Amino acid sequence: MSISIIDITILVLFIVGIVWWALRNGKSSDSTSYFLAGRNMTWPVVGLSLFAASVSSSTLMGHSGEGFITGIAVFNYNWISVLVMVFFALFFLPFYIKSGIFTMPEFLEKRFDKRSRYYFSFITIFGNVFLDAAATLYTGALIIKLIFPEVDLFWIILIMAIVAGSYTIIGGLSSAINADMIQATILIIGSGILYFYALNEIGGWDELYNRFGEGVWLKLTRSMNDPTVPWLGMWVGIPILGFYFWANNQVMVQRVLSAKSIDHGRKGVLFVGFLYLFTLFIFILPGLIGRGIDLFGVENLPTELIDGSTLKSQYGINTDEVYPRLIVKLLPVGLIGLILAAMISALTSTLSATLSSVSTLFTMDFYSRIDKNADSKEQVRVGRITSLVVLVFAVIWAPFIASFDSLVSYYQEVVSYLAPPIVGTFFLGLFWRRSNGNGALWGLISGILVAIALMVSKYVLDITIPYHFLLIAPVVMLFSMLVNIVVSFMTEEPDAEKVAQNTWTVKIWKEETEELKGVPWFKNYRVLSLLLVVACFTMYLIFI
Repeated sequence: MSISIIDITILVLFIVGIVWWALRNGKSSDSTSYFLAGRNMTWPVVGLSLFAASVSSSTLMGHSGEGFITGIAVFNYNWISVLVMVFFALFFLPFYIKSGIFTMPEFLEKRFDKRSRYYFSFITIFGNVFLDAAATLYTGALIIKLIFPEVDLFWIILIMAIVAGSYTIIGGLSSAINADMIQATILIIGSGILYFYALNEIGGWDELYNRFGEGVWLKLTRSMNDPTVPWLGMWVGIPILGFYFWANNQVMVQRVLSAKSIDHGRKGVLFVGFLYLFTLFIFILPGLIGRGIDLFGVENLPTELIDGSTLKSQYGINTDEVYPRLIVKLLPVGLIGLILAAMISALTSTLSATLSSVSTLFTMDFYSRIDKNADSKEQVRVGRITSLVVLVFAVIWAPFIASFDSLVSYYQEVVSYLAPPIVGTFFLGLFWRRSNGNGALWGLISGILVAIALMVSKYVLDITIPYHFLLIAPVVMLFSMLVNIVVSFMTEEPDAEKVAQNTWTVKIWKEETEELKGVPWFKNYRVLSLLLVVACFTMYLIFI
């Protein structure tokens, strides 16, 4: 597979331009500027930045690959996550912004104590390095590998790491966000163009429906034994993963914390929720169409569902290559280079977000405690060093991701074991006044022990777990919450001041209701939230 010199030139110029633009708009004079872009971002910037940062392995190449394997079932992760975004914007986001925190673990200390903060910070750093950063490098390398097949995958990963690190390490979050705005806009437009080219290639929507209308390909509700999303897992498992990703993940929430006000933060989250409804068309359906246009040159591919490992072992199909193959196969010269450039830069923006996240976590949650006299410039220096170290670890681990069936299975399953106790702790912290530091700590520890036991059983001892990970996630969360509740009741009551400042009450809702009186409907975040919820269920009913 090869592309023209024109497309390669566009690809190189675009990446160079993005790096230049990001560095030109970087701010690193103090810790607030470097880690949170000065806390002055408006809602369109926040929304576009969130979209660009989230479009990585589990959204772009992973979702198109799952579209090829099982149809549109993977869209359940997106539309239910939009509902999670609405809940997050209504209840959790105001506490995050009002508290003036730099990191999500910092909020746990404000509500509980420093033990929970250190625990969550360590887990987040681990996940950012081995899940987010490494997976992003791997997906970007696959794209480049299709263009330059003779180049070793490791060297491609290394070059991508240097590109993303060049502006993130120097310019901090402001550099990343300014790059995100351009990347997200071009990615949305470019992916939309690819969707229409793919739809035209298969013969239009009617032909697509004729090919895949029967069976489960175009249905969101699946049976309980569905390998992607069993229907019960859709309702009880995906919300947990979605809440962790959008409301607890430092990579995403850090961008929300950069908002100039609570209202801008809320509307930024609702904006990205609106954009996510279109991922069915621009990311997932092209993958399904790829199955109908003989994308890999495999004749007589069976029409029934085939898991990713079987496709790889028996048919030589690596579904992580679906999206870039569609680009090279369907698009004309010039447009190929532009969309490939947007894909690569969007993926590096996710890596950039991860680097910024880890550097903030380590500097604010650990180094600032080690050196309590460190000023802003010293914190920025430590943040840069941390980003560099993270890049090294991610580059080393990224090649190993190829051993998983698909990027979605790699990311979603691991997160489904690690996320539940964290989500449960945040929920009890915000909505249950009696939860204390001891309860939070032991709830987190018990949850991680269960998660470790599950992963060791499956991946080390090769023991078959007969339940889908989306059904396991709520069990792990409920167990950790139960431990939290029991330990909290058995120990002293939490500090009343901490509880009052960091716990939601009906009074807060009433006060916000008064503030919204006289606000036009199109500026009222509650009305916008309701419209977004209606849009979500409308899409679900169309493809139920």
